[in-house]
Amino acid sequence: MSAKAIYEAKGKEILNKFLGHHAVKNRYATVTVDTNWDQLVIDHPWLSTEKLIVKPDQLIKRRGKLGLIKVNTDLQGVKDWLANKIGKDFQIGKAVGKLKNFIVEPFVPHEQNEEFYVCIYSHRSADTVLFHHEGGVDIGNVDDKAVKVDVSVGENLTEQDIKDKLLTKVPADKQEILSQFIAALYKIYVDLYFTYLEINPLVVTKGVVHVLDLAAKLDQCGEYLCKQQWGEVDFPPPFGRDAYPEEAAIADLDAKTGASLKLTVLNKSGRIWTMVAGGGASVIYADTICDLGGASELANYGEYSGAPNEQQTHEYAKTVLSLMTQEKHPDGKILIIGGGIANFTNVATTFKGIVKALREYQQQLIEHNVKIYVRRAGPNYQEGLRVMRELGETLGVPIHVFGPETHMTAIVGMALGTREVPRPQPKQLTTANFLLPGGSPSVSRKGSDAELHKPGSKGSDNNTSMEAQLSSNKEISHEPLFTRTTKAIIWGMQNRAVQGMLDYDFVCSRKEPSVVAQVYPFVGDHKQKFYFGHKEVLIPVYKNMADAMKKHPDADVLVSFASLRSAYDSTIETMQYPQIRTIAIIAEGIPENLTRKINKMAREKGVTIIGPATVGGIKPGCFKIGNTGGMLDNILASKLYRPGSIAYVSRSGGMSNELNNIISLNTDGVCEGVAIGGDRYPGTTFMDHIFRYQADPNVKVIVVLGEVGGTEEYNIIQAVKDKKITKPIVAWCIGTCASMFTSEVQFGHAGSSAHGDRETATAKNKALSEAGVNVPKSFDELDKMIKTVYDNLVEQGDIVPAPEVPPPTVPMDYAWARELGLIRKPASFMTSICDERGQELLYAGMPITDIFKEDIGIGGVLSLLWFQRRLPKYACKFLEMCLMVTADHGPAVSGAHNTIVCARAGKDLVSCLTSGLLTIGDRFGGALDGAAKQFTEAFDAGMIPMEFVNTMRKKGQLIMGIGHRVKSINNPDMRVVILKKFVKETFPSTPLLDYAIEVEKITTSKKPNLILNVDGFIGVAMTDMLRSCDCFTREEAQEYIDIGALNGLFVLGRSIGFIGHFLDQKRLKQGLYRHPWDDITYVMPEDVQ
Repeated sequence: MSAKAIYEAKGKEILNKFLGHHAVKNRYATVTVDTNWDQLVIDHPWLSTEKLIVKPDQLIKRRGKLGLIKVNTDLQGVKDWLANKIGKDFQIGKAVGKLKNFIVEPFVPHEQNEEFYVCIYSHRSADTVLFHHEGGVDIGNVDDKAVKVDVSVGENLTEQDIKDKLLTKVPADKQEILSQFIAALYKIYVDLYFTYLEINPLVVTKGVVHVLDLAAKLDQCGEYLCKQQWGEVDFPPPFGRDAYPEEAAIADLDAKTGASLKLTVLNKSGRIWTMVAGGGASVIYADTICDLGGASELANYGEYSGAPNEQQTHEYAKTVLSLMTQEKHPDGKILIIGGGIANFTNVATTFKGIVKALREYQQQLIEHNVKIYVRRAGPNYQEGLRVMRELGETLGVPIHVFGPETHMTAIVGMALGTREVPRPQPKQLTTANFLLPGGSPSVSRKGSDAELHKPGSKGSDNNTSMEAQLSSNKEISHEPLFTRTTKAIIWGMQNRAVQGMLDYDFVCSRKEPSVVAQVYPFVGDHKQKFYFGHKEVLIPVYKNMADAMKKHPDADVLVSFASLRSAYDSTIETMQYPQIRTIAIIAEGIPENLTRKINKMAREKGVTIIGPATVGGIKPGCFKIGNTGGMLDNILASKLYRPGSIAYVSRSGGMSNELNNIISLNTDGVCEGVAIGGDRYPGTTFMDHIFRYQADPNVKVIVVLGEVGGTEEYNIIQAVKDKKITKPIVAWCIGTCASMFTSEVQFGHAGSSAHGDRETATAKNKALSEAGVNVPKSFDELDKMIKTVYDNLVEQGDIVPAPEVPPPTVPMDYAWARELGLIRKPASFMTSICDERGQELLYAGMPITDIFKEDIGIGGVLSLLWFQRRLPKYACKFLEMCLMVTADHGPAVSGAHNTIVCARAGKDLVSCLTSGLLTIGDRFGGALDGAAKQFTEAFDAGMIPMEFVNTMRKKGQLIMGIGHRVKSINNPDMRVVILKKFVKETFPSTPLLDYAIEVEKITTSKKPNLILNVDGFIGVAMTDMLRSCDCFTREEAQEYIDIGALNGLFVLGRSIGFIGHFLDQKRLKQGLYRHPWDDITYVMPEDVQ
């Protein structure tokens, strides 16, 4: 969502930062229910010394007319006035809400003739500056009174233009200061990505400018560019609708993902809840619920789209279900899990997240008497519907599940009782583009659908006027955008989308792939492997766009998967190459100022822009953009591999796929379809494409899916009246529900917001119908209207359906076949200690957040990753102590010495660490396992310590873990002393350690340095720990000894010291080490024969 209103206080804060000397800095204080007045006066001393004005700061229009402003009063007067207002309900139109946020400012004495009005708002090709020489509460209809100047996108507003065009009725002594102020204000408006800024009144008194009342909107998509200038921005909800913490949680989740997750709570006590995939689909479901009489019971509006993963969908579903199950309803509740036919979202993945949430809320769903209705299609939808049906068998609440054979909104009628719930159809065993054995090809989508129909103002103009539209279309060619020889360059490494385009090319029987190259600045030039049918092909990837254009001069389409941050620059660069005639911009959320600059340049250069915020478009039999049309199974089912007679244009990308389905079920199919994009200023308009369709003899019917907001649909009406469009049009504008809500709702698309009655979907549908356009009663009947128009043309002979020709079979990708469960293959690796695939990392099943929450330490992490279980605290502490005492033992030992020599040779850290680690073995540090094995075998065999010592002597073997070069019984190793004290105090039992100590007594009686060293101690103590902590069987404990787990403690601990020696040598800047001659004995042979 793009243009969002801000608090008046925030708007004034921004102006204070950047207006400088052009206006008096605003002083203001914010008052809420929780305000501490004493502290407020300390923070703002002027509150107790000056006359004041107080008013609500909650996006309320015409506060003066509503009696919601108190002027020229003192602090006590403010308090008295607020006592009857703050926290109290207030009705404005249909909306009822609490007044809870107020702004208090110093009162500025002035005369009526010192008040002015100024407003700046944006539209498609320009910014309009409105000015009136009389401002204030009684200004009336400013559109009729004000003078205005349009500033084209990218142009500047000069002070002279302001004087000549706006200030002609302003007294001469105020013109200079006002022209400077408006010029500075406009610069701030553009630079800081405002979309609307109104000041009324603007007061000029005593030679200075005061900004009194202010209303403003910012382009939220510009936050990444303006974050520092804006500061922290809190976008308030419309008056009459409280902001729920759940909404904030979803907004936060949305900000952290590339997917789109939206939630607006309309009526928390409502009976009908929705969980809808897709921005356009979410509006249509809300429309249908309202059309069927459910407006008062509609509880929420929202959407999930853009391929959220299972965990994100799970969190979204949990949030909706938590709200839904807070209050009971006497008639029970309805949950509609709906959506169109996805283009690229894996339906099974999202449904698994929803199913998981439904299981977690099973008891609450039963208690609240919930009925669930599901309709969805798209990639892997068969698996998604299967898991949903299986859930219905065990959940304990009714779940009715439907796929693409069912009209998208049919489940709404079923849920509300206006349509019978059909009996389940026989399962059609299809997946991807194959009919599986035992399938039933006679069951068509159309057949099952037949059973379903048994009875039972300013700132908003995001379009050009008709005159401007017709004029601008001289720059847009009416020639086809795509043909069977169209070649495209892809910006971005979207390999799945590219493979989808190549599969589409093959199924359309194209002779060669449509994608000739990819451009991606973050990699070097190379070739990427893809499939064209059964054959492997290599597509070049270029670091620089210039190289791609030079080597592929026949490419005339660029499909841009650039992110919202890089889409502008990459698109501007693309338009420097005249060979490119069409650019599709997939990214959503490009700032509106940048989009308008793209559009302006495209018009000047005659380039067709599809998007931003689009899935693209499709020309059956010729070419498709990116993920348009979805997976191959949907392309085949919707017959998109060959042309039909119906062309459509839609804003919504998700709904374009639904239109493919509707058209294929009711006509001979799609001739061409374009989703122009959901942002406020798509690069091309409905009319650009409708004029192309009018000029294309293969198009017999035009379908338009418009929406609430903007006025472009009226251009269609004018073109029909002027006979510029003569082909039959079927049109429907979504968003009819908007007028039924008591507060403003921003729908999924940035452009879906009406500013005035003329922009409502209801008004546009009515006007289209009156102009002779075929308009159904609701979206629920759109399929019937299309079928009626098509059948009439067939009957008249204008359309002659062509015989069906089966398309070539495209082999299924291995990865997708595995995803669908068609094949199985043993994994190359198995792991049981760590899983990074979900929302958060798991160590042996324990979430990383719990690891920190429970503060299990590094010893606890070792216990999870090494032993797959939580060990007792004393055991974890012992592991940590082992790491500490083995971390280092000076530079003279072999491992540290090797590390130092390697570091001084200039090698990197990993090489130096490896050099040190390679010295670990029986003679250095590797005795832990050996000691544990020798002592364990002797102890378990029942040998007494003396027998063990004698046996090892007879074998001529050293006892591992016994002996030290420096330490002795008289000079004990304090590391061993510390560990021994801890083990004796905390371990449940230490039989092997006790045994080793008895052995030590024998060996030290012969030689004092034959002590139990740190390796031997850790080895026997670890064995005692494994055997006595009640976490392992005897066999499991022995297995860890046998596989070398104990030596791991020395390796891990000593790595700390080796890294320390590496850093020390680098820090000391030690040069290359060469061993001195005098420390080497050279023994050469005396006589060489």
